[in-house]
Amino acid sequence: MISSQATIASSDKDLSAFSKSHPEARRGETQPLVTIILPIRNEAKHIERCLEAVLAQDYPAERMEIFVVDGMSDDGTQAIVARILEKIDHIRVRMLDNPGRIVPAAMNLVIRQARGDVIIRIDGHTIIAPDYVRACVEALQGSEAACVGGPMVARGQVPFGEAVALATSHPFGVGGSRFHYASQIIETDSVYLGAYRRDVFTQAGYFDEEMACNEDDEFNYRLRAKGGKIVLHPSIRSIYHNRSTAKSLWRQYFRYGLWKVRVAQKVPRQIRPSHLIPFAFVALLFGGALLAPFFKPMLWAWLTTVTLYAGANLGTSLTIAGRAGRQHFLFLPIAFFILHAAYGSGFALGLIRFAKFQK
Repeated sequence: MISSQATIASSDKDLSAFSKSHPEARRGETQPLVTIILPIRNEAKHIERCLEAVLAQDYPAERMEIFVVDGMSDDGTQAIVARILEKIDHIRVRMLDNPGRIVPAAMNLVIRQARGDVIIRIDGHTIIAPDYVRACVEALQGSEAACVGGPMVARGQVPFGEAVALATSHPFGVGGSRFHYASQIIETDSVYLGAYRRDVFTQAGYFDEEMACNEDDEFNYRLRAKGGKIVLHPSIRSIYHNRSTAKSLWRQYFRYGLWKVRVAQKVPRQIRPSHLIPFAFVALLFGGALLAPFFKPMLWAWLTTVTLYAGANLGTSLTIAGRAGRQHFLFLPIAFFILHAAYGSGFALGLIRFAKFQK
């Protein structure tokens, strides 16, 4: 049988108390119909816990439809999902193939056939709280927001992964992306995952299927340009299992930087100065190293950049490790450097790769 809410919650202490402060969800037709979209590809490591958490929601089962959209996985993900679905004694989950493989293609595939008044996206690396769906619905019903979501609470499963979780939950690591660390209800430019009113896709259009990454940045900008508000609610809780190796973290943030250039071309006003800092850092770090032997002013600029960055990185890492545990100090400086250097390097390549692209 599928695990109960208590079992899902007890799998992570951070989820154990999420539903204690809420009464049982109301049953019947008064609750809006919710469409849950789970775009996945090669999530064999996480998909079982993720899907079981979705199935363990305290929201009325008859008011949910769930779509698992697989981007042609080749690691056994489909077999795991099929095994879980065989245990369900009622039909409310469908598994679809996503030949496009990327998230926006999966989202659009379902949105076009969705019956829900509310569209909620869940990712395969994420374990949602038992009251996640209800919290999303209540946040939308209690505000004029077009989209709501919660903070991105990251967790690592190995020492390096724990350092990554700390680094991506601090402004020094992720800049102005407040959904990584905000703890109050705020209107913002983005949230983690997102729950949308169904009609926003009529107003703002669908996800851009050119965007292999950062599709939410581009869509949320269009949504806000149409007057839609995006609100972060800390009551919408989940745990995100972040990358746990240096290689996978580099690949992830390199792609973020690469595709941020395409976002900038499509919606220039979405770009903030903080998005350009990693690129400037990488340009000075590597470009300065090449030119320093030939130009003394460049040598001083390079030395200043390295010194200031090393001081900021080590100082921030030491402060965080003082609160979270000294053992994290070994990996925190590395995690911070990868976040910044990978994003900046990806952005640099994006300037070349997308140079001839039109809006």
